[in-house]
Amino acid sequence: SATLTYDTLRFGEFEDFPETTEPVWILGREYSALTGLIRNTHTQERKKKRVDDSVCDFSSEKDGILSDVTSRLWFTYRKGFPPIGGTGPTSDTGWGCMLRCGQMILGQALMCRHLGRDWRWVSGEEQRHEYVNILNAFIDKKDSYYSIHQIERLCMPWLDKAEACAASEGVGELNGYLEGACAFSEEETALWKPLVLLIPLRLGLTDINEAYIETLKKCFMLPQSLGVIGGKPNSAHYFIGYVGEELIYLDPHTTQTAVDPCEDGTFTDDSYHCQHPPCRMHICELDPSIAAGFFCRTEDEFDDWCMRIRRLSCNRDNLPMFELVESQPSHMVSVDAINLTPDFSDSERLERFFYSEDEEFEILSF
Repeated sequence: SATLTYDTLRFGEFEDFPETTEPVWILGREYSALTGLIRNTHTQERKKKRVDDSVCDFSSEKDGILSDVTSRLWFTYRKGFPPIGGTGPTSDTGWGCMLRCGQMILGQALMCRHLGRDWRWVSGEEQRHEYVNILNAFIDKKDSYYSIHQIERLCMPWLDKAEACAASEGVGELNGYLEGACAFSEEETALWKPLVLLIPLRLGLTDINEAYIETLKKCFMLPQSLGVIGGKPNSAHYFIGYVGEELIYLDPHTTQTAVDPCEDGTFTDDSYHCQHPPCRMHICELDPSIAAGFFCRTEDEFDDWCMRIRRLSCNRDNLPMFELVESQPSHMVSVDAINLTPDFSDSERLERFFYSEDEEFEILSF
């Protein structure tokens, strides 16, 4: 069963995409929301798209939009999972939305890495083992690599500097879990490993600066896009695209019963996919604090991403959200302050950074 926890509409009342000539962008893919319309570009691929062993027939691009959205991993509040830490909460309702959004953007990266961007989920069909392995890594139990139990253990201690140093040691542990969660191809060279970029940004003081809006939209058009984590104050969402002046997002604020896998490790996965039209909100309602995500499988994809970002930076009509530089700017904290050498553990590096006397900081109240 599912419980909607605040202002989300009931499942049967979600608003469909409007009839509009504006293109719909979902994580680097362009669609049209006009009923019955299929673009001339790549028409055959769009009308009958073979994805691995399954064939998806779309009568319109609107069906393709919903299929694309439904294929994203949808992590929401859960109730009835094993207590966090052994004696902690058994539900994350009311406090876990940001962690769930983090799971969604990480899940999208793993899907791109192991299944490809064009893979599509179909309810009731037997799924590939790569997909099952990915989803198993997020099941709400202590021994799942990216469960809320693991993430909460690392995130909650970041309340003060000393505990932050201790928590950073656990980040290195999770980095190693990825290899266990999914099998890697032996063909990959040691010179490049698939890269996930998460870039925290502040696009205004209390409201998003309109000068950044067009650049933010263009981020969803990049083929390397993983989407954006953000939302409203105290309410996080996972943004996967836009249409016109509205952002398209997956909302974690639905409480569902925790999934308990069978003895053979199988489980029903329907509750991990949003099977109704996604939510939308006007882009001006977005809180200015966001994190933009990108995935580059190969070095060529990274070079392509760099080229596209530089082009965005050169556009005089829009203000870039960030820029790429060839070397570290002189005003940034020096490497010596953090001492990024193999001889120091993560906690020692952070401690050196926090207690460095190179700079003094003062918190000002306004």
